[in-house]
Amino acid sequence: MIKVLGHKAPDTDSTGSPVIWAWYLSEVRKEPAVAVLQGEPNTEAAWMLSKWDIAKPQIISDLVPGEKCVIVDTNNPAELPASINEAEVIEIIDHHLLAGGIKTRLPINITIRPLACTATIMHDLIGDEDLARAPRAIKGAMLTCILSDTLEFRSPTTTPHDRFVAEKLAKDLGISIPQFAAEMFAAKSDVSAFSEEALLRMDSKEYELGGKQLRVSVLETTSPKVVLDRKAALMAAMPAVAAADGADEVLLFVVDILKEEATLLIPNDFVKTVAEKSFNATVSGDTVVLPGIMSRKKQIIPALSI
Repeated sequence: MIKVLGHKAPDTDSTGSPVIWAWYLSEVRKEPAVAVLQGEPNTEAAWMLSKWDIAKPQIISDLVPGEKCVIVDTNNPAELPASINEAEVIEIIDHHLLAGGIKTRLPINITIRPLACTATIMHDLIGDEDLARAPRAIKGAMLTCILSDTLEFRSPTTTPHDRFVAEKLAKDLGISIPQFAAEMFAAKSDVSAFSEEALLRMDSKEYELGGKQLRVSVLETTSPKVVLDRKAALMAAMPAVAAADGADEVLLFVVDILKEEATLLIPNDFVKTVAEKSFNATVSGDTVVLPGIMSRKKQIIPALSI
């Protein structure tokens, strides 16, 4: 059985894309496959599973040496199981920059395209003929992933093709994108049940900057005040989270989906320096607002400097 998996701290795309591709492998290619996750899905991803009546994939901690797998929505070994290079990777489908470090036993299929969402790439790889016989749940997951990764087309990562595919799927499903996206973002914004530690890890990536290991976390919400009201507790939790995760610092960006801006928490002088040098910002308190900043992949990670 082929395991299809995305990155750690699974968001909507890294939850939905394994489901989509496992369906395609099993039902179209006739290669038995199953979607798996590396951790609990975030609130929006959990909402997607419930909305489309999709069983939550099994959560795994590692792969068995020699086990066949497909990697989606990442190609970074730091975001994959510890034994990834001992497993048999047979395919990679992704929309992030090429990180390097994955070793394979044989030549494999690799598809990395500059689109906003892995599910958009999967739509093209599957093709209209096979997608026409896909269950509503698969099409629904695909639409949810695209709207999530594009923030309903607000993100600068959005391409005309992402929008075209999303609108095509929505029409097929008889769904109003604005209404559906509002439901999605409400689910994404409901973080009241999560601890500060969980929020700092909910949607995060590892990144090295100037010899320091960073955990770059993003919380996308339509209710930023709910998160920012907890800023003192969040900043107090950062040192322990960093230590436990082998990082030097945690950077938390709270993205206001509707205002199209991010607020970066400033717990210390290092993060203040990063904010001022990376975003040409003036920092005078424990937060700084960064107008127009929406995308970690396109606007945050590439800009980071000290």
